[in-house]
Amino acid sequence: MSLTRNAEATASQAANSRWLELLTRAGFIGYGIVHLLFAWLALQIAFGKSGEEGNQNGALRTLGDQPLGKFLLVAIAVGLIAMAIWQLFEAVLGHRSLRDKERLFERITSVVRTIVFAWLAYTAIKVVQDASANASDQQQALSEKLMTSTGGRWLVGLAGLVLAAVGIGMVIYGIKKKFLRNLKTEQMNPKALSLTRRLGMAGYAARGTVFAIAGILIVTAAVKYDPEKARGLDAALRTLRDQSYGPVLLVLMALGIAAFGVYCFVQSRYRKV
Repeated sequence: MSLTRNAEATASQAANSRWLELLTRAGFIGYGIVHLLFAWLALQIAFGKSGEEGNQNGALRTLGDQPLGKFLLVAIAVGLIAMAIWQLFEAVLGHRSLRDKERLFERITSVVRTIVFAWLAYTAIKVVQDASANASDQQQALSEKLMTSTGGRWLVGLAGLVLAAVGIGMVIYGIKKKFLRNLKTEQMNPKALSLTRRLGMAGYAARGTVFAIAGILIVTAAVKYDPEKARGLDAALRTLRDQSYGPVLLVLMALGIAAFGVYCFVQSRYRKV
């Protein structure tokens, strides 16, 4: 018991590191930049002008092609690594103000965020090394390989269902404004709080919708054995564009994703870390 308590105390001390907090807050700025670029790519897809894949991977590669882009990518990678470490601590030790199922849900969410932030940091490093492959092509190739067997098709279908559920969860999370409980709202003036509420609602709703569509497409790919549909967010955006009023809807999605990017800047200042 003593060893367990000492380990928890050491972990808590590390989690409360001032440097980790500062790097994490900087990471939110980088995360916001990635989403603003993601929104720009979505707009390009809406008007049929983008050859880059419409997801965070494409956003990082777009940034890497700009002047000082690789320097910014390194800075973003450092921030994302800090965010991954922070969320890992949250999964293990955090969310103590919540109870039972609510705390369990938030801890599981922190595990997912840890994976997402770590993957984005890895992708940013690969872009710096000029070794980043097209993530959509990789996902399609993996799905095609898995779908050669019945069990693999079930696995791809299950992954699609999980992704769709995550997307729907994001939409609900945004509509119910649950994101506000993670912010220091008492430090905001009424105008800042109102703007933050709108940014968060629009941002989570847009991201959730794109994730849900991507999940549905992956399920469809498994059912119809059509690996081309299993290309993640990029396929979701391009499928949305090809529908009636698709470009208009995609512009709205892009604006929502941009809103999430700005919301990340707000989190850099007011997120409880």
